[in-house]
This record gives sequence, structure tokens and C-alpha cells, in this order.
Amino acid sequence: MTREENEKRLAYLKSIVARLPEKPGSYQYYDENHTIIYVGKAKNLKSRVSSYFHTEVDRFKTKVLVSKIHDISYTVVNTEEDALLLENSLIKKYNPRYNVLLKDGKTYPSICVTNEFFPRIFKTRTINKKWGTYYGPYSHIGSMYAVLDIIKELYHPRTCHQPLTKEGVESGKYKVCLDYHIKKCMGPCTGKQSYEDYQKNIAQAREILKGNTRQVLRDLKEEMLRLSEELRFEEAEEVKRKYLALDGFVSKSEVVSHTINNVDVFSITSDEKMAFINYIHVASGSINQSFTIEYKKKLNESDEELLELGIVELRERFKSDAKEIIVPREVNVELENITFTIPQRGDKRTLLELSEMNGKQYKFDRLKQAEKLNPEQKQVRLMKELQEKLRLPKMPYQIECFDNSNISGTDAVAACVVFKKMKPSKRDYKRYNIKTVVGPDDYASMKEVVHRRYSRLMEEEQPLPDLIVADGGKGQMEVIREVIQDELNLDIPIAGLAKDDRHRTNELLYGFPPMTIALKTDSELFHVLTQLQDEVHRFAITFHRDKRSKRALHSELDDIVGIGPKTRDLLLQKLKSVKRIKEADIQTLTEIVGASKAELIANHFRSEQPDVSREETNQID
Repeated sequence: MTREENEKRLAYLKSIVARLPEKPGSYQYYDENHTIIYVGKAKNLKSRVSSYFHTEVDRFKTKVLVSKIHDISYTVVNTEEDALLLENSLIKKYNPRYNVLLKDGKTYPSICVTNEFFPRIFKTRTINKKWGTYYGPYSHIGSMYAVLDIIKELYHPRTCHQPLTKEGVESGKYKVCLDYHIKKCMGPCTGKQSYEDYQKNIAQAREILKGNTRQVLRDLKEEMLRLSEELRFEEAEEVKRKYLALDGFVSKSEVVSHTINNVDVFSITSDEKMAFINYIHVASGSINQSFTIEYKKKLNESDEELLELGIVELRERFKSDAKEIIVPREVNVELENITFTIPQRGDKRTLLELSEMNGKQYKFDRLKQAEKLNPEQKQVRLMKELQEKLRLPKMPYQIECFDNSNISGTDAVAACVVFKKMKPSKRDYKRYNIKTVVGPDDYASMKEVVHRRYSRLMEEEQPLPDLIVADGGKGQMEVIREVIQDELNLDIPIAGLAKDDRHRTNELLYGFPPMTIALKTDSELFHVLTQLQDEVHRFAITFHRDKRSKRALHSELDDIVGIGPKTRDLLLQKLKSVKRIKEADIQTLTEIVGASKAELIANHFRSEQPDVSREETNQID
């Protein structure tokens, strides 16, 4: 591979990494033949995958792996535990070249139920099916211990390693150990617990390990009621204790559900131009396939039609023989011996929501990719969205927003910011000194500025905005409307951004009388509008602060014609105050600033001094 080809490959991979979601999930790396070479899991997909492409990576294996990657895919889940389980399933299916930890299936511990006369239940990392039945593996150690603890609490399986036999128990060969005395074992080795009762407990423990807790709960409830009817209340109380303990135990995952096997899950996410169909296959209680395809609409096909096409295409592509298909809506496709399910609740509904989440994420990634290649596409999308929300006659290419700033009416100013194609156009910003308003009257100030702004645009035949946004609620909108419609006879849409009690923007207003427009506060469009509001506020405050600062720093020396800032600063540096400058003689001033400027300064302050002789004459008169 040439250097140019390698740089192109890395640029492509980094563009995928930049679009990854900050959610838990499993990621897959592909080589040049599109064969999976590595499967990983992450609590945060974007953070984890991006770490492979940092320049400071120094592990040899990681460098070799990165050099072989040509493509990346991923599957989003809800929790880190689910990401671990999904990674485990995918590694077992694809056996990637660069995965080491999970290839042999011993990465995570399992729970073994032995084939002994009195079976034992324990955790192990060694899998030998001759010894017993294995459940797992468990990616989350805490979950595994929780299962073991509930089984020990309910059924007290033996923990000793004695090779118990039927003959040995009958002959009294064994003795009880400490576990019996502390009530952690029922003493099957000495016949204190019958073989039948012990096997019944092991059978229920197996059902819990399979995830069939509901069936065990039903059996316990039936047994409790039967014992109560037979007036065996002490035994019924013991069964009730088991029932309550098991009822409080929760051990299930949306990625691994032992009650669901060999099922296909399909969902569809679409817009005007494209449809994205996500496919998930569940086998042996876990997801082992997740894939999304996209269709480009040409004849305004419905979601139902595209979903039917997707089901046929993906089942054929992945050779699925599942007899049940979970879908979000009715479909008209007929498949032999196939049942279509539209779940409303439960584990199947959770799987459908997971499929929908992956489809939406895929769509979002493709949209971000397209907008990154063509930034104007995002701006056009936001303008169209705002046009649809407000039902404007055309896309709001140019948006203008006004704000006032003053302190008790002093140094009153206003500002107008302009957004073009949903981005600030700073060269079009305008600042205004309030001329006709006395005192702190925001409405009157707004009225003056809006009138000055648009009457001038009309005189100069400049383009008018497509939308005016008031930095305030109904009052500001009405003032702008009076100027635009009643005084200037213009037809420009007017919206408002209202704030809550905490002075945070929380709603978009439009129309007269103003109505609240439904807009999510975490949407991109809302963020652009609040950016517009923040920008006009910043611009107005900055102008007001500058004006106030200039007034506060104004010196009497600034009023002397021919004396600039440098001369002023030099005089203040040498003589420290205006008073001492006034009192200085012409020789002192000449030594500091020269003869000509000294004369200007002396003449200025001499002209300010009162004519004493004249005053005295007037007093005498």
C-alpha cells in the first residue's frame, strides 16, 4: 500500500469514528476483503474506537491491527453489560483473527451443574461437557454471583467435593459437615434430605439458570397454595419465603433472553428520500447478527412496501430459517410457516425497540456524513425545518434579531444581528445609539431602531429579511409588528423567543396573537435560534459596555483641539492629574510636550478662567 493510499484509508476510518455515537455497544473491524478481523465492546463507542487512532498508541499489536483495518461497523445497545454479551456472541460466530480473549469461549466464567448423584452448582472457567451442564458465560461477574446467591438461598445445594453415591448414603458412609450445622446444606449425604427433594430443587435451579424464573414462580405459588389447603402451614411458609426471594430477583438482559430463540427482528426508519431497515437475529438466546440496509425512494414507496422488500432481501442474504419475525407493523408478505409478531410489551418489544434504535442511529450517521461532505446541506435542512414549523412562504435565508441595552436609561443602545443560511453574517451587524427615547423604555427603543433599520433598507432598496426574531415575548413582537405592518406596510414574518422564570429560553412564539410552536429544546434548530439570541445579546452588551467605558474614561484634555491621546497620556503620566496640568506654567508644559502644544493647552485653560476684573466691575455696578 502506497503512502497516499494509506492516508486515504485512515481519513476514511477517521470520518467513521467522528460519527460514532457516545453510547455502549459492540464494534467490528474489517480487512480489505471485508472479513471481520476484530470485535470489541465499549461503554462509549466513540471514545473507545477513537483511541485506536491516536498517534501516541505504542502497543505493537494495536499498530498492526490498525494497519489492517479498512472498514468499521457497530451495534448500539443500552448498557455496558449488554455490549459485553453482544461482543461475546459475535466473537464466537466470526472468530476474528485479532481477538484473543474470547476465541476459546473461556473468557467469562460459566455456572456448572454437575452430573453427579447429588449435583453440585458452582462457577468455573473450564468447560468440559462430560462433567455437567454449563450456563453462561457471564460477562458481568456481579450478575453471576447474584444467580448463585439466589440459588444457594433457595435450595442449599451441597458444596463438598465428596463423590457421593446411592450406596454410600444408604450404608451411612458419610457424615454431615459444617454447612449442615449453619443451615447452608440440608444433609443429603446422610439422608436428612431425600434424593427426590434434592433433585426437585436442582430442577428448579436449572430453570432459573435458563432464565425461566416466571415458570418457577408459578410452580412455587401453586405449591404454596396446595400446602396451605392441606394445612401444612410451616412448609407453606418456607415455600412463601422462596417465592418472595425469587420474585425480588431480577436477572435478564435485552441482548440475552433465554426465552427467545431463533427469531428475526425488523424495523424501519425513513424520511422523504431514504428508508433504513435494521435486521437483528436472535439465536440461542443472544443476538448474533445486526445489519442495516438503505433504500433510496424513487416512486414514493410506503414504509410497508419497503419493509416487505427488506425482510425478503435480508433473510435471503443471511440464510435465516427463523420461524418467527418481529415487526413494528402489519406486513402483506407471506412466508411459509412464518409467524409475524407485533409485540406491545415484554422482551420481544424490547428487542424491537433495540432494532429501531440501531436503525435511527444508522440514519443519523449517514445524515452527518452527507452534511460533512456538503455543509450547506445541513443549513438547507434547518431552513426547511424552520419554514415548516412556522409555515413561512419561503425558506428563511436571512434572519434578523434585535436587542436593547441600557442602565436606567443611560447610554441606551440597540443592536441588530443578521444570520444568513443559519450562520452569523457579522459584516451585516448594526449598532444603534438611541436618539429619541428618554429613560429606560425598551419598547420605545425597539420601535425607534426597527423603524430606522427598515426605512433605510427601503430607501436604499436593499433586500429585506425573510424573518425577524424578537429577543423577547409577546410585547416585543407586538412593537415590531406595529412598525413593520402598520407604519411601513411591509409583510415580514415575525417570531419571538420567550424565556422562563430562570431567564432561560424555553419556547418559540409565532403569529398574532402569538402561539407557542412545538420545538424540542435539545434539537439542532432550537440551538441555532438560541445562538441567534445569544449573539444579539452579546453584541448589544458589548456596544453598551464600550460606550459606557468611553464616557467614564473621558478626560477634559480630550476637549483640547490639537491634543491627541498620546499627548494626553504623557501629560497625565508626568503631572498625575488634570488639576496639576491646569496649574503648571508654560515652561513646565513646554518641557513635556513642546512649545506649540504647550501654548494650545495654556490658551485652553486660560479661556476657561473667569474675567475677575469684569466680575468686580459688574458687582460695583
